Amino acid sequence: MKGIIFTEFLGLVERQWDGDMVDDIIEACDLASGGAYTAVGTYDHREIVALVGELSERSEVPVPDLLQIYGEHLFGTLAKSYPHFVAKSGNLLDFLEGVESYIHVEVRKLYPDAELPSFETKRVEPRVLEMIYRSSRHLDDVCHGLIKGAIVHFDTEALVEREPIDDGTRFVIRCQ
Repeated sequence: MKGIIFTEFLGLVERQWDGDMVDDIIEACDLASGGAYTAVGTYDHREIVALVGELSERSEVPVPDLLQIYGEHLFGTLAKSYPHFVAKSGNLLDFLEGVESYIHVEVRKLYPDAELPSFETKRVEPRVLEMIYRSSRHLDDVCHGLIKGAIVHFDTEALVEREPIDDGTRFVIRCQ
């Protein structure tokens, strides 16, 4: 997993709680990396799972909620760091439709070793998009948070429905 996922998570923890919480969860997890991450490095995804689990125990915020909060935060950071990915789309649903065909293509150019989830999209109605998320890491809650972050970014009123399917998660985004 790319280091930006870790650096942004720890940055969120520091902003939402404090630096002591960052130190405490890193120390409690006994991580192979020692908790030292660079944005462009590659790390075992089990480390983020351990960090989130430890934060959940200490903060008493359920893991799914933490992951959605993190996903929403991560979207904002990525939109600022890579504005050309977002600027190409004029609205929320166009943006979400382009994740696999445009954004992931560009990310693979920057980080050929990145292991990205896959997305299939289908415009069910003009203002309704079905999005199928598949990932060996099963970070469905982060994906949900990223969608929520995109909704905020595009200043759109939308409802997100979610249901597990055999090999992933089906999201239905309904713009109001």
